[in-house]
Amino acid sequence: MRIFGVLALCALAAFPGPFDRRKKKSDEEASTQVLQLPKDPPSAVTAETARISFSVSPLSARGLLSQQVRDALKALHQNARGATFVKLRAFVAGSGDMRRVQAIVSETFTDRHAPLPALSVVQVGGLPLEGAQVVLEATLVGKKDINPDGLVFIAGQQAASPKPLEPVAPLAEKALEGLRAAVRGAGSQPEDVLRGTCFLSSLDGFGKVRDRVESEYRGAAWNFVQTQRAPFNSVVECEAVARSRVKIEKPLELLNPDGMPKSPYYSQIARVGAPRVAITGTQVAFGMQDTDARLAFGRLEKELAAVGASIKDVAWSSIYPLSTSIADEVRKVRFEFYDAARPPASTLLPFEGLPSMDASFAVDAIAVANR
Repeated sequence: MRIFGVLALCALAAFPGPFDRRKKKSDEEASTQVLQLPKDPPSAVTAETARISFSVSPLSARGLLSQQVRDALKALHQNARGATFVKLRAFVAGSGDMRRVQAIVSETFTDRHAPLPALSVVQVGGLPLEGAQVVLEATLVGKKDINPDGLVFIAGQQAASPKPLEPVAPLAEKALEGLRAAVRGAGSQPEDVLRGTCFLSSLDGFGKVRDRVESEYRGAAWNFVQTQRAPFNSVVECEAVARSRVKIEKPLELLNPDGMPKSPYYSQIARVGAPRVAITGTQVAFGMQDTDARLAFGRLEKELAAVGASIKDVAWSSIYPLSTSIADEVRKVRFEFYDAARPPASTLLPFEGLPSMDASFAVDAIAVANR
């Protein structure tokens, strides 16, 4: 009898009851939980030209880079009014890990169950608020047409001096004079300007530059950044996007109005009448040889083609080299891909850094989309 009882107890111990099954199942679930990696932003997206708008995040000195990125995204979402984000350009100052920007953008949009925008991340020399480490420029698509006649992209209008300590205020006046001429040459007015970015070699006297710009282009989303901590010369360059006042009949018109400087490397104005445009994030070159530059432009070409656009129909090109020698290399290579007879409007200035330590330059673009 005693032997039978022992055997019965052994059998019960071997047979998992309901509590044991629940515990085992719970243990198995716990052991298989895996944190999901943040999704990568799309390399390129398309957007309806007539519904594009722009926004710039307010500067904040609260917390470190991660905190400031989250606060900037929160502010942009609050002002978006239901519009969809299609592109973010982040300018990062300071020594924070720029790779965190992509991770936080991915987490934020995933948590909101919203599509990820294309993304460009560039390190700059400074922002016009002590302690500020990031500013975000957003391109959005709303539900209503606000640019029914098309968009105008204006190349960076530059004024420079070989002296690195030259005051920027007089240079800003010259750059804004060029911007004024470009806006008129495109057939637009100051009130038509939607977005602008001024790149400065120094933020000394920045307040006067900001007040001058914002008083002339009221209602536009403006951003101001210092490109490098220790630039080799003094420079102010201001780029802009405006709505067209008259219907742009062609998908893409590239113009160099009389009285404005003409360059074989870029057009002063790109007028886009196409219903849709393709907008890319940055493609980064690793290394300083011409082959490295070709790889970056080759990837850009493929990403544009994947969303129904051609690199020959680029309206706008932003290039972020980390030195003047790299910039010269880019100038030689890019027309193996862009149409040399129809160069896009462009801004090309040396910047402080990129998210990868071995990067030499990055490029992003806006092109006419064919579907």
